[in-house]
This record gives sequence, structure tokens and C-alpha cells, in this order.
Amino acid sequence: MPLVEARGLTRTYRKGEQEIRPLDGLDLDIDAGRFVALMGPSGSGKSTLLNLLAGIDRPTAGSLVVDGVDLAALSRRELAEWRSRKVSIVFQLYNLVPVLTAYENVELPLLLHDLPRRERHARVVRALERAHIAHRHDHMPRQLSGGEEQRVAIARAIVTEPALLLADEPTGDLDRSSAESILDLLSSLHRDEGRTIVMVTHDPRAAERAQATLHLEKGRVAETIARTGAKESSRAPANTEAHA
Repeated sequence: MPLVEARGLTRTYRKGEQEIRPLDGLDLDIDAGRFVALMGPSGSGKSTLLNLLAGIDRPTAGSLVVDGVDLAALSRRELAEWRSRKVSIVFQLYNLVPVLTAYENVELPLLLHDLPRRERHARVVRALERAHIAHRHDHMPRQLSGGEEQRVAIARAIVTEPALLLADEPTGDLDRSSAESILDLLSSLHRDEGRTIVMVTHDPRAAERAQATLHLEKGRVAETIARTGAKESSRAPANTEAHA
């Protein structure tokens, strides 16, 4: 059973007298444990789809089922609760709280959960270690490089153990070396832990890390490129079956 099922997914906005339709009857299945890249020109619906998957926005029409839950059927309060438990997003510009340390930034989403302090601490330490940034746990974001900030952001995203990990241009603000390092981390989260990842990117080299690339145009999937061996790094391919 797919983790993500979209049928006739549509999102419209009003801009004055004009109706904007970034998603127009999109059909999509993403199986659990897949790494999928979304590409397409500006206005093709990539960011809109990511916001719908994150529960940040709501569809105008159609259905969107994520991990067995129809998001369109949830109230705003139910959607917020679902989002805190089931999905995490990594942003291009990190979105770290500047007055909190790396540790405190990673701990922040766990404060919404009823967890004993000891378990919360264990989860934060585990996430920081998984993202290879534990040695900077007591540093403020301004004391970190861009790549280090993104590692903290990824640790924050995985600390709640979400069913779906979303990444919105996660390497867009990084130099090539740091970008490759972040892509290595995302690839390892998928390969070693079976995490389901949906990543928006404009970078074909980043998309090559995914098992499948979905090209969106005019609010629909125009092309799907599946890879029999998604790239594990810029130097070594991984032997993973690829399909969305």
C-alpha cells in the first residue's frame, strides 16, 4: 500500500480576478521507503505539492491520503496534531531558531510530545549523532557553517521519527562540497533506515540520488524517470531498485 496516494489533487488560488491553479488533477502514488525527487519549472506545482504533503496547506479538490489518513478530512487542529507526529520538512534556508543552540533546536519539536525528559534527551542525542553534528551541539546557528546548519535541521526533522521526510531544495544554499555531504546524509537515511523522502530540487545531480524523479508541468506529473541504481555519491552508485 502506498504511503502517499493522491487522486485528482487540485489546488487553486485567487489573484485578483485571475484563478491560479498550481495543481490540476494530479494523480500520484509513493510507496513507503522510497526516495523521490520532484523537478519542474517555476509554477509547476512542486512547492504546492510539498506544502500539501506537509499538511501546511489544504487541497481545493481531490483526495490526499498519507500514511492511511485523508488529510482533506481533518480539521485544522487534527491536521496540526497529525503534522507534528507524521511529517517533517527540511528547508533550503534551515529555519533554525537563532537564539537556541543546535541541541535546543533539535529538541524543539519534541516539546510538543508528552515524553519523559530522559527519553527526549536520548532522542536528541541520537538525532545529532545520526546527522554527524553532535560535536557542535552547544553552538548557536551563527557559529555554524551552512552545511552544519543544514545537518542540525535534518537532525531536527528526524528526531520525531516521522513517516515522511520532506526536503525543499535542501542543497540550494550550499556550495558543491557541502551539498554533496548533505545528499550523502539523505541517501544514508533512506538506505540504512528505510526513510521515505520526497525532495524538491532544481539540481539534476541532486535528483540523481533519488530512486525516481517526477517532472511536474502545469500541475501534473508529465514524466517519471526511474533509476535502477540511484547515485549514492558523486563517486559511487548504490544498487537500489527505483520506482515511485
